[in-house]
Order: sequence, then structure tokens, then C-alpha cells
Amino acid sequence: MNLTTTLLATKAGGTQGIISMVVIYAAIIAIFWFFAIRPQKKQQKEHDALVSTLAVGDSILTTSGFFGVVIDIMDEVVIVEFGNNKNCRIPMKKENIVEIDKQEEETKTAKK
Repeated sequence: MNLTTTLLATKAGGTQGIISMVVIYAAIIAIFWFFAIRPQKKQQKEHDALVSTLAVGDSILTTSGFFGVVIDIMDEVVIVEFGNNKNCRIPMKKENIVEIDKQEEETKTAKK
């Protein structure tokens, strides 16, 4: 037999290859979803909840590692006072806040 007759005699398994490829791509997308996208959305919700509790007078920590006190709150911008110098007031976005320390509430509950 020659080569062309053997190639023509073999069955074409085209649908089996396509199904397995779709299953593999679906598995890769599912893994990517559970290990990358889902935790990032969860972290974003936690950060939004943290920033929504922000009030004037709260001590904060920024993504740069600076500690400051909130002076004014606008829609997406917060005016923060850094250090002992009362003239060092810097506007910054709320998304740059990492931690909030509510010392006033802790002292009020400790006094009661």
C-alpha cells in the first residue's frame, strides 16, 4: 500500500479533538478565575468597606508608609495632615489608604 491510501483510510477524529480543547480552555479559565480574579474582587470589597468607615480625625496609614490624620473628606479625595507641622496638608485619593486607626472611639469606650 502506498502512503495516500493509508492516510485516506484513517478516520478523522476532529470532534474529539475540539471537545478536549474546549474542556482544557474552560479548566484554565476556571483556575484563573478562582486564583486571580475572585480574590482580587474580595480584596476590593474589603478595601471599599474600610474606606467607607473613614471619618475626620482618624489616623491613617498610606500605601507609601506615611502616617497622617484625616482633615477633610470629599468624594474620591481626602485631605491628610502629616507630621507635627500643621501646614503639611496633602490631598490624596482614598484608594491609597491601607489602614485606619480610630483612636477617639477606643478612648471613649475605655473611659465609660
